[in-house]
Amino acid sequence: MTLRGFLGLAALLIAGPVFAQSSSAVNPLATRPGWEIGAQLAQYEYREPDFAKVSGNRLGFDGAGTLTSGPLFGRFEARVSYGSLDYKGSGTSTAVPDWTLEARLLAGVEWLGSSASFSPYLGLGYRYLFDDLRGYSSTGAAGYRRYSNYIYAPVGFTLRFLLGGGWVLAPTLEADVFLRGKQISNLSDTGIPGYQDVTNMQTSGRGHRAALMFEKDNFAFGLWTHYWHIDDSDVQFAGVVAGRARFGGEPENYTRESGIELRYRF
Repeated sequence: MTLRGFLGLAALLIAGPVFAQSSSAVNPLATRPGWEIGAQLAQYEYREPDFAKVSGNRLGFDGAGTLTSGPLFGRFEARVSYGSLDYKGSGTSTAVPDWTLEARLLAGVEWLGSSASFSPYLGLGYRYLFDDLRGYSSTGAAGYRRYSNYIYAPVGFTLRFLLGGGWVLAPTLEADVFLRGKQISNLSDTGIPGYQDVTNMQTSGRGHRAALMFEKDNFAFGLWTHYWHIDDSDVQFAGVVAGRARFGGEPENYTRESGIELRYRF
């Protein structure tokens, strides 16, 4: 599908009557075309109730490219984030390497007023996470590498309000419709004879995100938060250990990441 066709489909799904638009070059309330790069600092927590928690600070970088065509816009976003985190569960561990990569394709339409604008959008997103718990916790429990993959559909909107002096306040609210997840657990990393790597599928979950940004000319900065609640996965055979068949699954879990961001817009 061409970009024009993709944007047209988004308009059919979202739009009703559209008011007259003006270029973002002269109207700070309009979606701004072009490129953006940003840096993020965040606090992260992954939690499996009554079992384990991985938490700590993260540093991230993101980028985006936006195209506009009248009231329609299309946007590609990418983000990478890294943390050296703390684990608490079957013992404790520190300096756990943890990477998150994310890519999103969005399309939407906007309505412009004299002092505010409204820009709903929808799209498709992919989130990848890798953490490396190899080694031993404080109790001698053996860890392993874990790979997480989510596919989801973001549905949200951005509002923009003129504050004066060229400043714009831009809150964003988004619901993330979880479509499918795949978890790969390298249980063979434990070194326990008989354990084998396991791949589990997840079919139920939900997420949301929010941001409160201040924009002026080429710069934007503000606060943001991402949240996921994913239900239990299926259960798969994990090998024969000490004469007994073992099975593994990804338990219900919660992820929250919140931070600040500074962004430059070309």
